[in-house]
Amino acid sequence: MANAGVSVASLWTEVNRCGQNGDFTRALKALTKILHENRDDVTALHCKIVCLIQNGTFKEALNVMNTHSKVLGSEVVFEKAYCEYRLNRVESALKTIEGAPEQTDKLKELYGQVLYRLERYDDCKSVYTDLIRNSQDEYEEERKTNLAAVVASMSQWENAPLEDLGLPESTYELCYNAACALIGQGQFTEALNKLRQAEELCRVSLADDSDVTEEDIESELAVIHSQMAYIMQLQGRTDEALQLYNQVIKLKPSDVGLLAVTANNIITINKDQNVFDSKKKVKLTNAEGVEYKLAKKQLQAIDLNKALLAMYTNQADQCRKLSSSLQSQNPGHPRPVLIQVAQLCREKQHSRAIELLQQFSDQHPESASGIKLTMAQLYLVQGHVTKACDVLRSIEEFKHKSGMISALVTMYSHEEDIDSAIDIFKQAIEHYQSEQPGSAAHLALVREAANFKLKYGRKKEAISDLEQLWKQNTNDIHTLAQLISAYSLVDTDKAKSLSKHLPSADTMAFNVDVDELENSHGATYVRKKAAKVTGENLPKEQGQGEIKKKRKKKKGKLPKNCDPKATPDPERWLPMRERSYYRGKKKGKKKEQIGKGTQGATAGASAELDASKTASSPPTSPRPGSASGASTAPASNVVPPRQQKPAASGATRKKAPQKKKKGGKGGW
Repeated sequence: MANAGVSVASLWTEVNRCGQNGDFTRALKALTKILHENRDDVTALHCKIVCLIQNGTFKEALNVMNTHSKVLGSEVVFEKAYCEYRLNRVESALKTIEGAPEQTDKLKELYGQVLYRLERYDDCKSVYTDLIRNSQDEYEEERKTNLAAVVASMSQWENAPLEDLGLPESTYELCYNAACALIGQGQFTEALNKLRQAEELCRVSLADDSDVTEEDIESELAVIHSQMAYIMQLQGRTDEALQLYNQVIKLKPSDVGLLAVTANNIITINKDQNVFDSKKKVKLTNAEGVEYKLAKKQLQAIDLNKALLAMYTNQADQCRKLSSSLQSQNPGHPRPVLIQVAQLCREKQHSRAIELLQQFSDQHPESASGIKLTMAQLYLVQGHVTKACDVLRSIEEFKHKSGMISALVTMYSHEEDIDSAIDIFKQAIEHYQSEQPGSAAHLALVREAANFKLKYGRKKEAISDLEQLWKQNTNDIHTLAQLISAYSLVDTDKAKSLSKHLPSADTMAFNVDVDELENSHGATYVRKKAAKVTGENLPKEQGQGEIKKKRKKKKGKLPKNCDPKATPDPERWLPMRERSYYRGKKKGKKKEQIGKGTQGATAGASAELDASKTASSPPTSPRPGSASGASTAPASNVVPPRQQKPAASGATRKKAPQKKKKGGKGGW
C-alpha cells in the first residue's frame, strides 16, 4: 500500500507539472492511472474533465461528467455548461446554468454568452452591465466589448434606439461595435468614419507585435472591410462594395460566418446578372457551422437569396423546395410566399399565384397588406381592374392613405365608374372629418373631390364640398366662383346671392400696368396682332424684335391648258392609286427596259422579237390537218437570242446546222 501511495503522489506531481507546461495529453495519462487506483476520486475526475476540455474533446468530457454525476454533484456545473455551449447545445447549457446552486462570476460570464447566442439581448445586456459594475479584474475590457456587441445587435436586429452606456472606443473591437450600432440606426456616414477609425486602431495595435505579419493584419481587418463594403452597398456605391467584398473572399478568412455574409452580399449585388459567379459564391454560405455563427435574420436572408437564385437560374423545383422550407420555419413571413408567387408568374400561372396569395392573406391577416398589394398587381396584369380595386379597398391599413385614394380614383375613372370613384372620396372625407377635421389633408381631399365632380359634370354633388371649402376660407375667390357656377344649375337665387360676395372689377384689377404686360416676352403674339389690325408702327421695346408687316399674298397662276370654268377634280390631291376611278395599268403593254426580258437580249432586238408588233405574224405552231409536217419558219430572218453568236468574218463564218424534219401530219 505504501508503494501505491508513493506512486499516486508521484503521479499527482506529474499532473501538476504537465498542467503548468500545458501538456494536457500527458496529464491525462497520469490521471487515468490515478483513477485506476481510485475510480471515484473527485479531484482526479475534475482534473480529467479540465484536460479534456483543454484538448477540445467536449463530448468525452461531457460523457465523464454524466457517468460520474452522483460523485461529482455540483462541482462541475460550469464545466458541464461550457461543454454544452461549445457543442451548440445552447438550450441545455441555459438549463444547467439556471439550475446551479450558486451563480459565480464565471457562470455569469457564460450565462451572458448563452443569452447572446439565444438572441435574448435585453437579458444579456443586464448580465454584462451587472458584471462590469460589480467586478474589477483584467477582463473588464472584454466585458465592455461584449456589452457593446449586445447594443449593436439590439440596434441592428431589433431596431432598438441607441443608449449611451458610457462605453469607451479605445480598442478597435469597441470602435467596430459602435459602428455596427450606428448602421442599425441608419447613420451610414458616421458608421463608415467609425470603421475607418477602427481600421487604424487595429493596424497600430498589431504593428507592435513582431510575430504578426501583414497577412495576419489583413485577415484581422477582413471583418471591418466587409462591414465597410456593406455600408457602401447601402449607399448605392456597388462597384466599390463589390471590390472590397472580393478582397475579403480572396483572403479566405477562417471565420465561416464572415465568408457566408460576404458571399451573400455579393449575390445580392449580382441579382439576376452574373449568375455563374453567384452559384460559386452560394457554396460558401453552405459551410459547416455557419448556422451557429450568424443571427436568425442573417440565416433567413441567406436562405431567401438562395431561393431567388434558384428562380433566376430556372431551377423551379429547387426554388419551390427552398421557399416551402422557409415558409414552414416562418409561417407568418410573407417573403417565402412572394417567392413562390414570382416563380408561378414566371411559369404564366397567374391564377394559381392569386389563389396562393389569397390563402396566405386569409390565414395571416396581420401580414396581409403587402400580399394584397401583390394580388392587385396580378389582377391588373390580367386586365381585371375592378377586381384589383376590390382588393385594394379591403386593405384597412392603407384604405384612407392619399396614395391609395389616388390609385383607386384613377382606376375607377379608367373603367368609367365615376360613382365608385366618388364613393371613395366620400368615405375618405368622412374618415378625416371624424379623425382630423379641418386638417390640411382633410381640406386637400375635399378640394380634390370637388374638382373631380366638376370635371365629370357632377356640379350638384360638388356643392357641399365647395361650401365646406368656402366656409374655411371666405376670401377664396376661385372656390366661390366654382360654387356660384354649381348653384346656377340648381338654385339661381342662391347663385345670385353668393355673387354679391364677389369682389368688384376695380378691386380685381390689382393695379396692373397693361402696357407693361403687353410689352412683356409672353405677349409677343398679342403685339403682332395689334400691329396688323391697327396698322400703326409701334415703337420697338427693349428685348423685343421688330414687327414686320405681312405682305399680301399674290394669286397663284393657273397651269397651261386649264379651263377656269370647268369643275376641278375633287380627288386631285390624292395619289393616283387612291382615286376612285383608278383601274390600274393594262397587262398587255410591256415597256422597253434595259435588263428586262430574256437573258442576253438587246434593246433593239427585243422590239424585233416581239411577235405582237409585226403586221402579219403567222401562228407559232401549225394547226392540225395542215399539209406540211415541217415547222413553220418565222416571218423574219431573226435568230433567236439563245442561238445568237458573235459576228465574224465571211471566211470563218459557218453555216448553221439545220434541224431534221419529222414526218407525220400535224406534228413537230
